[in-house]
Amino acid sequence: MLSKKTKYAFHALTYLGKQKERKPILISDVAKSTSVPKKFLESILLDLRKAGILNSKMGKGGGYYLFKDADSVLLADVIRMFNGPIALLPCASLNYYEPCTECVSEIACGLNKMMVEVRDGMLKILENKSLQDMIDAEG
Repeated sequence: MLSKKTKYAFHALTYLGKQKERKPILISDVAKSTSVPKKFLESILLDLRKAGILNSKMGKGGGYYLFKDADSVLLADVIRMFNGPIALLPCASLNYYEPCTECVSEIACGLNKMMVEVRDGMLKILENKSLQDMIDAEG
């Protein structure tokens, strides 16, 4: 399940990605337009700026704007940034792998095999869908 922080990040990114001009937008305007709490949004936008997805301008006329092209912001990357692993079990994760303590043999574990299949299916979609796809889906 996506965390609130991840959903809020997607809402903010979608809003900023829909702007025709890449001019800075105040956090308060983003918060108001997306119904994301401003205090929560500040942290999210800062993380997105540190990741190089957004950029910001200080002072009068300042705010945040999309720095990367919307079609290069992959959904999988944003989910990993705010939500953590895509896999539902640590033993099925590519980037956050940990063996399960209760499992005698990962090779013989049916749960592991099914969760690897689920992970691969999700990754096939999430690594091939971008912020632009999300924007386009909204119409």
